[in-house]
Parts: sequence; structure tokens; C-alpha cells
Amino acid sequence: MGTSLLAMPWGLERAGLLGGLLLVVGMGALCLYTTFRVLSVHRLHGSSHDASAEVPELCRKLLGRWAELLARVFSLVVLLGAVIVYWILMSNFLFHSIDYLHDEVTGVSPVRLENVSKIFTPVKCHLLTGTGETPLITSALAGASVAAPGDPATLAEEDTFHQWWNLESNVPIYLVLIMAPLMNFKSATFFTKFNSLGTLSVLYLLIFILVKSSAWGVNLNVHDVLSEHYSPLFKMSFPATSGMLALSYFIHNIIISIMKNNRHQENNGRDLSIAYVLVTVTYSVIGGVFYISFPLVKSCIEDNLLNNFESWDPMTVAARAFLFFQLVTVFPLVAFMLRSQICTMFLGRSWPGRLPVLMINAIFIVVCILFAIYLPRFGTIIRFTGAISGLVYIFLLPVLLHLASLQRQGKLTKLTTSLHMIIPVIGMANLIAQFFVSDD
Repeated sequence: MGTSLLAMPWGLERAGLLGGLLLVVGMGALCLYTTFRVLSVHRLHGSSHDASAEVPELCRKLLGRWAELLARVFSLVVLLGAVIVYWILMSNFLFHSIDYLHDEVTGVSPVRLENVSKIFTPVKCHLLTGTGETPLITSALAGASVAAPGDPATLAEEDTFHQWWNLESNVPIYLVLIMAPLMNFKSATFFTKFNSLGTLSVLYLLIFILVKSSAWGVNLNVHDVLSEHYSPLFKMSFPATSGMLALSYFIHNIIISIMKNNRHQENNGRDLSIAYVLVTVTYSVIGGVFYISFPLVKSCIEDNLLNNFESWDPMTVAARAFLFFQLVTVFPLVAFMLRSQICTMFLGRSWPGRLPVLMINAIFIVVCILFAIYLPRFGTIIRFTGAISGLVYIFLLPVLLHLASLQRQGKLTKLTTSLHMIIPVIGMANLIAQFFVSDD
């Protein structure tokens, strides 16, 4: 699990409550099946002594050079999408964290509600009006009062600060000062030591959502369309959710390497199933609980759920700071994998020298900054990345590898072929549908 956890409530809003939960379970089951097929094919045709053996090697052996190239290219697509998403999120977390510290140090705070619990804070919403304006709607809790915004001179200083500290323009560029030095290591071994932070971040997000949701209570109405809390069970914008889930469950390009570390190889299928069940349950809980309890209209739910909370909310401040540190350690690792694969494909070695590495990293950074400034839509990027890479790695290659393996064993039948070819059709439909739905 990764940053797509933050988008699970938004995914349910796009598909409707029941439709979203069914997609979470259905896509999880489909991804489990195709991932298991990759492991099964590797057990029969893979090389046990080759530590680098992965899907591209199986494709070359069973399908040909074209399939190997396809696997390598779309593995790059996944990694590129990941570094772009991480840069957008790091910019967001950095902006809000520094903004909070600035407000606390200077004593200038945004308009906030007083006399409310530090835990049970309100949520906010940006809704596009008919005039094209985007007003801020805040859910005020009973008994709360609004704090004074401050004197004019202080507010003028605040405006000057935000000219130089702006999420839409310069913060993604400032992030270069932190990340550029971390991207030029010859080995990423140091960053693998922080992998446990991923588990801690998932645990914190789970606690965060349960605490907030317990304060809101149940705010759901599936019958009265005029109710503020009305939620249809199904929505036609569900492809946005299926595209996002394709990336959320994506692990196909490294699953062989991961399962090689299993002490009891005969338990790979069981352990993989347990993992997918636990991930599916976590996605369902985080998405479902937040969605059902969210106190404003459901269309207010952001693709990054933390954006629904006030910047001065203590638990949100802690979440952003924690996730920022986690991504700072994960980003160099993913960028290293992306750079190594590109260098291996085009230059024949993973470390071609300091200058080429600097140039490639500079290209990565420029691409990430451009997306963070001009298309900082977390949900858009993950759903398109998931749909594009999922078509190849989830829906197509595992099926072709499985059928090729059966053919070599003399077990391939027309019925098996027909049933399995439905899976790539689903993947193609998922990708095409992304162009006909919006994120709003």
C-alpha cells in the first residue's frame, strides 16, 4: 500500500458507496489472480538462480522480444507516475507544514474556529460555483467561535509571505533543494532502511480516520436526493475508481523478487492471498468509514483526503509531517529504480557515470515540477497511470504468460483461452473509460 490510501474516500465518491466497495473487492480479486499467475509461470519457467529474473525475462522466454520490451517500458511508466505523484504530495505536505509553522511563530493564523477540541476539528470544502469562483465552505461545529484574522499590517506581511511561499508556483521548485542531493546516490541501500515507515504511516492514517470519523458520526442518506448527505449507491463516474485501484493494487513488476525471500516457497500462493485480503480490507475501511461519516456533501471529498482538513488541525499537521518524511525516504528509492532501468535499457549499465546520472535526474525533476505546478491533480495522475500500466501488467501480460505456459505443457484449451482473454478486454475498457470521466 502507498499514497493511494489518501484517495480511497475520493474513489468511493466517484463510484458511489456500494459501487466503490464492489470495485475495491473485485479489482483486488482480479489483481490477486493475475499476480498469482505471474508467480505460477515463474515457478515453471523462471530461473531460480537468477536474482534479477522478473516479468520481462519471462516475457522474453515465453512470448518474445516484443513482450519483454513492452514489460520494461510500462514498468518505467509506473515508476514515472510514482515519482510525479510523490513530488506533488511532498510539495503539498511541505507547503502546509511550513505554512503552519509560520503562522504559529508569527502569531498570524488563518481564520479558525475557537472553542473546539484539538481533535474534533471541522472540515472544509472547495466547490466550483456557476460563476467559476471557488468558495471555501467550512463545516462549523456547534458552540465554536471564529478567531479574529489580525491587524492590517500583519495581514500585509502575510500576503508577502505567501507570494514567496505558494503551492501553485514556487514550493515545488523549493523542493529541489531537499530532493536533488538525495537522488544522486550510486546505491539506494540507505533508503531501504526506512521501509518500516510505510507500515507506520498506514497505521497512523487508520487511527487518524477512525478518530475523526468517530467525532462526525454517520452522515449518509441513500434515499433522499435533497439531503446534504445523500449518496447514490452507484455512479457512472466509476472508471475513475477502477483506474485508481489498478495502481493501488499494482505490484506485478516486482512480485517475483519479493516472493523469492519467502522461506517456504510452497506457501507463496497462500501468503500472497493473505496480503491481498489485508490490503483490500484496509482500503475498504479507510475509504468506507471516511466516506460514510464525512459531514459535508460527498462531492466535497478531495482526492487527497488531508486537503479536507484545516491547516491548523494538530492531527493533520502531524500526518503531513510524518508522510513528508516518509516520502522523502521513498522518493530517492523509486527514482533510483527508474533511473537504473532507463540506464540499463539504453546505456547497458545501471550506473553510466556521474554526469549522465545528473542529467537524467535533472530531467526527472523538471517533469515532476511541471506536473506539480500545472497539473497537481493527484487523482488524475494515479488513475491514468493505473489504467495505462495496468492494461499491460495486470490485464495483458500475466494472461499471455499463463496461456503460453499452458501451450508449452499441452494443456491449452479454447475455453481457457476465451475466458482469459476477457481480462485484457476489461483492461482496455478501463483505459478508454478514463477519457470519459472527470475528477470532479
